Amino acid sequence: MKSLFIMGTPASGKTAVSVGLALKFQQLGHRVAYFKPVGGTAGADRKADEDGVLMKSVLRMDHPLEDIVPFTAGPSYLSGVRHHTTLEAIMSAYRRVSRDADIVIVGGAAFPHIMGCAGLDSMTLAREFKSTAVFLIHIQNDFSLDNAVFINDYLECRGIPMAGNIFNNVPRLLLAKTEGVYQPLLEEKGYRSLGIIPHRPEIASPTVAEYFETLGGEILSGEDHLDRLVEDVIIGAMTIESALGYLRRAPNKAVITGGDRADIALAALETSTSALILTGGLYPDVKVVARAAERGVPVLLVHYDTYTTLERCTEISRRIRPEDRRSIEMALDNVEKYVDWNAILKAL
Repeated sequence: MKSLFIMGTPASGKTAVSVGLALKFQQLGHRVAYFKPVGGTAGADRKADEDGVLMKSVLRMDHPLEDIVPFTAGPSYLSGVRHHTTLEAIMSAYRRVSRDADIVIVGGAAFPHIMGCAGLDSMTLAREFKSTAVFLIHIQNDFSLDNAVFINDYLECRGIPMAGNIFNNVPRLLLAKTEGVYQPLLEEKGYRSLGIIPHRPEIASPTVAEYFETLGGEILSGEDHLDRLVEDVIIGAMTIESALGYLRRAPNKAVITGGDRADIALAALETSTSALILTGGLYPDVKVVARAAERGVPVLLVHYDTYTTLERCTEISRRIRPEDRRSIEMALDNVEKYVDWNAILKAL
């Protein structure tokens, strides 16, 4: 049995790459299982880690979800965790899941360092599982490559074998720089690039429904259009004159503004807007709701202030659901088109 540990940071697309690689390896005749040692607990109504639910369905695994994702952790996990017992429980679950598999894809936590105090960070677990690692690079700017080199250096120091790195969800404006600057620099440092997957909104961008699940509140308009994709977030806290330029430049955006800013809300509705998120619990002018209904734009009323709302929005990412066959097929397509999956198999 071989183990492939998928590491990355939020929005790096760990779930989509895991789905794509798992399906590709299955196509090649391998028995593939999925294991996520540390799941997330974001959202009060989410009792099960969604990656575990997805992969159990995609791979038709018979194992109970408690074995596939044996432990979940939130930001205050140190209040009750017992280190040795937890590691033993995770290793026991891993052995059960991997028993009949040729390849186990291990999903990393949101950040590789999460649960380092408990000795359950991704690097420590990768050593325990004797895994080969793949690191997903979410390129936003030059610092993103610095982070990737730092992680690769650390993996090397810990003696964890690397299959390589995948640049994933690369924005169109950064594709040329990734190909001409970032990828060569990474390889100059001695670290392998396994491919560059361009950003595809259909699989990478969250929907309005996912914003509503995280933010809560009320839907004032557009309940039938919660499947709209949100590719950008704009804060409407400036004068209307300043706002117009920003609003016109960003397509398929969510606009966050106070419920009393009817001027910003109405201006946003005349541009490519996927959702209006009105803050402060302030109900908008009736003209805003009426115009949004005409345009088919969902209006979400939340009770946070604008700053808190924006902070919560950073937690939101696209989640592939078991019934979302199109996204699952796109995940496989991305791996087949853009990733050197054969090199990963050889590394294993």
